[in-house]
Amino acid sequence: MAKLYFYYSAMNAGKSTVLLQSAYNYREQGMQPLLFTAAIDDRFEQGKIASRIGINAQAETFTKQTNLFDIISKARSNTNLDCILLDEAQFLTEKQVYELSEVVDKLSIPVLAFGIRTDFKGQLFEGSKALLAWADKLIELKTVCHCGSKATMVIRIDEQGNPIREGEQIVIGGNSSYMSVCRKHFKEAVID
Repeated sequence: MAKLYFYYSAMNAGKSTVLLQSAYNYREQGMQPLLFTAAIDDRFEQGKIASRIGINAQAETFTKQTNLFDIISKARSNTNLDCILLDEAQFLTEKQVYELSEVVDKLSIPVLAFGIRTDFKGQLFEGSKALLAWADKLIELKTVCHCGSKATMVIRIDEQGNPIREGEQIVIGGNSSYMSVCRKHFKEAVID
């Protein structure tokens, strides 16, 4: 039976690596995965899922206006689809998470969504909030704070490494813009 999975973590836990490994495993078994990533994330190039360890793959892109159920239904009519792998799931809308649940329930295709749970202010992203509510299975991928504790939060930093406490929820960036930390260090950095 197909399920909706949400793999979540702070930044730098290897979400994209796990997604790309899953795609490889499906292909190795002669199966066809369909990969998606957020169009807004163009750090490497638009439509590319890339891992810090150097592996990457092309993917379909989605925006807030994309109807994922329609795209997946059309793709399925042209080829056999065995799995949907979606990176940057925090950028999904609540409606899109519902559409992904319909892919699972109506098309019987498993969906594995990978994303960050909370933003730099400790608030849930819309897509993550909906996935935490609707996913059949939640899997936490772990990374480590500079103190050695499990990192569960993300802080945004400026060019000098100082924490940024205000701003837009979504600012695309990597290690030069964000740092994964434990809750204790998040509170020390973000809360006066």
